[in-house]
Amino acid sequence: MATIVSEKLSHLFINLQHLCKIPQLLSKALPAPSCTMAASEVPQLFRKPYIHAGYRPLHRSWTFYFLSLFQQHNEALNVWTHLLAAFMLLGRFWQLSQIVDFVGDLHAQPFCIVAVSSIIYSTFSSLAHLLQAKSEFCHYTFFFLDYVGVATYQYSSALVHYYYAIEPEWHAWISSFYILGAVGLAWLSCAGSCYAKYRCPHLSPLQGRLCQEMPSAVAYALDISPVLHRIYTSTISGKNDLAATYHKYHVLCFLVAAFFFAYPYPEKWFPGKCHFVGQGHQLFHMFLMLCTFIQLEAVLIDYQTRRHIYADLHGDLAPFFSIMCLVLMACCSLTALYMMVKVKHKIWPKRD
Repeated sequence: MATIVSEKLSHLFINLQHLCKIPQLLSKALPAPSCTMAASEVPQLFRKPYIHAGYRPLHRSWTFYFLSLFQQHNEALNVWTHLLAAFMLLGRFWQLSQIVDFVGDLHAQPFCIVAVSSIIYSTFSSLAHLLQAKSEFCHYTFFFLDYVGVATYQYSSALVHYYYAIEPEWHAWISSFYILGAVGLAWLSCAGSCYAKYRCPHLSPLQGRLCQEMPSAVAYALDISPVLHRIYTSTISGKNDLAATYHKYHVLCFLVAAFFFAYPYPEKWFPGKCHFVGQGHQLFHMFLMLCTFIQLEAVLIDYQTRRHIYADLHGDLAPFFSIMCLVLMACCSLTALYMMVKVKHKIWPKRD
């Protein structure tokens, strides 16, 4: 099995290797910044810790910000890492559609949801980093949109872990609350992130972490539990479980991504030296996308090899799980809309 895993991972890494080279390639390919500003020249809301330059000016035309996709600034790699990943995920989804009956197979619905939501969240993230600099209102709005996409992907990940990866023993323990808990915690993660962004920069670092990271951490503990149980049982039983091996790499990549999301390294080690390349958030993007691609491979294997397990456990509940995804998206969208109204009330008086 080690040889099979090595070959499959090698093929996966070949598909992803140009994503890992993005910082070096773009730092050479993008033109030098001709219209960027120092941190002292932009409002506090737009400033990043330890990043002193490379900020785009506010209140330019939409064309200016779309064309900044090809300009060197401190958000360029954050845009490109997820933009290229979105196209790669779209291509992978097309490949999967050739071997998975997403339309006719009831049990393929959760797989379709996680594949589509991965494209959505990477696209929303790219838009947020590309267009947030236009104004304060746009900054809030596009990051609220980003949080909606992340919450949707968070639930879809929980769903495929529960639907395909879970062992019957763990299903018996958590089936009564898992899906509703995943929906509730995904919404809470979105709401907490929106609130933390709305109060930024007035919240203390601890308050910001409690609002944004604590709900996500609790959600992840629930969402990943079927996978951790699966890895544990496959390890102690000694059976060959290819998907469980992929799940191990998937969990590892996510934990590394979470570290770079939570802590501003390496720019904290080199303040003022990581304006364009080397920011922790760029590494967060790259490890998160690597995590997503590996997760899709694990789900594909589970979908193909464990039908006798998940079909018996879930029966015809797949449409209900899909409806819960739509409910979550609606709740998160309404929450983001509500926070946008509050942002208007917060910003507009300052301009009058």
